[in-house]
Amino acid sequence: MSFVPALHAEWIKIRTLRSLLGALAAVLVATAAFSALAAADTGDADPLFSVFFGINFGQIAAIAFGTTAVASEFRGGALRLTLSAVPDRGRWFAAKTTAIALPALAVGLLTGFVTLLVGRAALGASAPGWAEGVRGAVGCGLHLTLMTLFAAGLAAVLRSAVATLSVLIPFLLIVSFVVGDLSGGAADFLPDRAGQVALHSTWDGSLGPWSGLAVTALWTASALVAGGWSVRRRDA
Repeated sequence: MSFVPALHAEWIKIRTLRSLLGALAAVLVATAAFSALAAADTGDADPLFSVFFGINFGQIAAIAFGTTAVASEFRGGALRLTLSAVPDRGRWFAAKTTAIALPALAVGLLTGFVTLLVGRAALGASAPGWAEGVRGAVGCGLHLTLMTLFAAGLAAVLRSAVATLSVLIPFLLIVSFVVGDLSGGAADFLPDRAGQVALHSTWDGSLGPWSGLAVTALWTASALVAGGWSVRRRDA
């Protein structure tokens, strides 16, 4: 099977699984809702990040989407059936990650712009300007997409949704903040913190908005390379 039919098959899997559609919807709802609450309380500190504060919760839904989409292949011999249709494991993994990336990017960008509109309404006169806000919306969409694919790559390595989420969720909610408080600038290069530089009006660290996203992209690429290697080398 060539790449396009394989991609179509993987897209059918995603759009027919309610848990995956629910995770995508949760990305938008969680990000916009928590951002609206934060903007009402903390808008003066960093107006742009107040608008996009909810990404801390939305990215959890994003990693759940990426994790579940890949880990479902390792339950009940599903991967063996998939590889009987697409024997080229590299092609299948490329199709799988593309089928994950496209809806993640679409929902991520939609989330970014909806969150921007909600946040600006909540902040009123203290809202960030449109140029800065659009940068944040695009950065929000790209960050959510990269975190989704980072989780997908890790899930291909660990072959378990439980194991992957057990690593990533505590990391996002606890470890990243603790390391950030103790290690100074080194924590800015963690995947979740680097990508969120684009969501700040000002940033004292060494990374800028786009270089921060580039760091997160390197983490994501590393996870996908490891995941692709695992799929090719390990038994189905």
